[in-house]
Amino acid sequence: MEDNKTKEIKATTEITTPKNVAGAKKFPPRKPGGFKRPGGFRKPGGKKRMPEKPKDDFDQKVLDLARVTRVMAGGKRMKFRATMVIGDKKGKVGIGIAKGADVSIAIQKAVSKARKNIIEVPIIEDTIPHEVHISDHSAKLMMRPARKGSGIKAGGVMRIVLELAGVKDVVAKILGTSNKVNNAKATIKALSSFVPQAVAAAKANTKAQFTPKPIIKSDEKVFKTESKSK
Repeated sequence: MEDNKTKEIKATTEITTPKNVAGAKKFPPRKPGGFKRPGGFRKPGGKKRMPEKPKDDFDQKVLDLARVTRVMAGGKRMKFRATMVIGDKKGKVGIGIAKGADVSIAIQKAVSKARKNIIEVPIIEDTIPHEVHISDHSAKLMMRPARKGSGIKAGGVMRIVLELAGVKDVVAKILGTSNKVNNAKATIKALSSFVPQAVAAAKANTKAQFTPKPIIKSDEKVFKTESKSK
């Protein structure tokens, strides 16, 4: 009985096995190295590059960095205060003051404020149009035009503001307090307080100096006629 059962099991296995079945697909052995995509390998640098941001024409400098504390109900709250100056060295300059929990945050806020407070400085032959005296609270300043090639004769905060404004020849003096923030505000006020009539007169004088005189050739004709008569 056992022999008959084993014969029946072998017969069923031979029928079900797909070895002798026609049309059975035979897949090639898989190569080592994993599965490849149908598109092939990616080319280097296939990612899209973001467009570059346009370069900013304004230079920026830090005038003052201070740690400020404020007394609250639960204790003291500490922040940082940044005073920034920006300018393109072509007649535009601005100042900004801002606070932040971090130094970088305070600088970013101050720069954005300075962009909103930009003024235009009238520059004539690399100097200012006329002399200016400013008293803003405790700050007192004096600015005077200088000859070409003399440079910036100023110190402290005024020198930085004048360099970023594009003034190359000037004489300036701080006569009051030594507070950097107040002196920077007073310098901006002085650069924006030029009289428009005086500026126009100074521009007219420079144009008159540089306009070439007309060449008169009538004297040459007279000289030639006199020589022929002789």
